[in-house]
Amino acid sequence: MKILIAGVGNVLRGDDGFGVEVVQALQRGDNLPDSVNVFEAGIAGVSLVQELMDGYEVLIVLDAVERGGAPGTIYIIEPEISDPAAFTAAELHRSLADAHYTEPSQALVLARALNVLPPKVILVGCQPEGYDELGAELSSAVKRAIPTAIERIKSLIEELLEEPDQAASPSLSQDTRKAS
Repeated sequence: MKILIAGVGNVLRGDDGFGVEVVQALQRGDNLPDSVNVFEAGIAGVSLVQELMDGYEVLIVLDAVERGGAPGTIYIIEPEISDPAAFTAAELHRSLADAHYTEPSQALVLARALNVLPPKVILVGCQPEGYDELGAELSSAVKRAIPTAIERIKSLIEELLEEPDQAASPSLSQDTRKAS
């Protein structure tokens, strides 16, 4: 099973850089199975779609997500990806007009439209403390959440690789974890 881990976000906007920071931590030293590729997408949605053209069964997206929880809370979500066939031409144009600098949901719609979106997409998100100040670093709560996110990613990968068939889903019963 071929898995892509993609870190998205803007490292110049505080906690929005969570996904990129986790990817960099994974690239620095965590040994992952050969079937797992780690990719730093940053804010470029088109690069993520291009990477997906290599063919993957699973996409794990790492990003800051606003869910109203305590900063540093890790969320595991199977997002709903809109079907671009259901869009009007104007809606599709608005959604995909600038896919170079786009939020992950728009890149995933584009990937679905191009038939390169993997059958399973999982979002590992972190509740930000702040991301409005240009040039800010990750908050301490989000920095502390990185090891928790890495632990959860490894657990997801183990579950996915142990599945007897790809139709089965990893246990997402524990939706959130607060970093200690």
